[in-house]
Amino acid sequence: MGIGNKKEILIGRIDGSEVFAASKKLREHDKSEQKRIKKIIREVVETYAMAEDENTNPGVVISNKKPSFDCYKKTVRKIVSLDDVRQTLESLRADYIGYKNCRGLIGATAAIAWKPIRDKTYELITYRKKKRWGTKRFVDDESVKKMDKKYKTTFDNYDYINRHNRLTPNSPCPVLYGIRGDNEKDLIEAISVVKSEPVESWIIFETNQATDDHLQRKNINNIQPYESVIVKGIVARNPHTRPGGHVIFTIKDNTGTIDCAAYEPTKQLRKTIRKLHVGDLVEVYGGVRKHPLTVNLEKINVKNLVKIVEKIENPVCPHCGRHMKSRGKNQGYKCRKCGITKTKPVVREKKRELHIGFYEVPVCARRHLSKPLKRINRP
Repeated sequence: MGIGNKKEILIGRIDGSEVFAASKKLREHDKSEQKRIKKIIREVVETYAMAEDENTNPGVVISNKKPSFDCYKKTVRKIVSLDDVRQTLESLRADYIGYKNCRGLIGATAAIAWKPIRDKTYELITYRKKKRWGTKRFVDDESVKKMDKKYKTTFDNYDYINRHNRLTPNSPCPVLYGIRGDNEKDLIEAISVVKSEPVESWIIFETNQATDDHLQRKNINNIQPYESVIVKGIVARNPHTRPGGHVIFTIKDNTGTIDCAAYEPTKQLRKTIRKLHVGDLVEVYGGVRKHPLTVNLEKINVKNLVKIVEKIENPVCPHCGRHMKSRGKNQGYKCRKCGITKTKPVVREKKRELHIGFYEVPVCARRHLSKPLKRINRP
């Protein structure tokens, strides 16, 4: 919450009271205020964090000085060590608390280092009444579709092909649903359209979701495991389907080759990938798997398509008008009567079922940071 008398912005409602943020921070917290904030946060984390879950490793960072933006970029684009993060926090004289393996400190530090320099989005998160925590959520699908169609600045609300309500989380957490969008005022209006169980409270966050901040352009020979990359290359090996429904193809640039994968969870994207052909020029977007080194597709930009020809018939002898016979693989054709030879059959250009442009994973398979085409193609 902001401090001072600058313009206030409505960002939520908690316990029936409206929550505002100031447009500008006017001063730093003194030590007594910081101590009080830390006490409140510690109580909240230790009360509500599911510490028994092996994947729950909370971290809290309180600092009057902002970490460098590079801390954020390294965290979303590369592997960051806990030791490096602790050194950064010590240099800032930050107050921090790490629980269990303390890796939550990495995300907390990156969060306060983030600045919406290139792009930003918003997410309005609603919370459940405590008595309903852990029970099955009720969020009406039809109302989510209605909201999706009414508020064009929102995105990734519902997957119509796979019939998946994207607003609701999969875990049994206190969150009821979250609406993502480019306009915070539209989000406040949008919650009135969604029908659900009672909402205990809601708040709007400014976020890096759907910004592609994690991606970096790379040549193939510079790609490292666990990075998220954008790579341009020519298809060097036609797509093939492996057990489990995963579709793999290979691209090359002037520095090397790398496999790209549309795994089964990417659903309809696999149909698109199967239409690629050796020689096509593409730009792939995705995270990098270590073994084997593979780009896991989030989206793909088809830049150019090669012409594909298919055989119609054997060539016709210009003297007798009969079809020539094949002389064997890659040995051309010969008329048995006249002895005339030709090297190639009669062919025609095959119509490609693929078009130049972007293709993406369905809503149900989208990673939080991945920018949907709706935002790429926005006016």
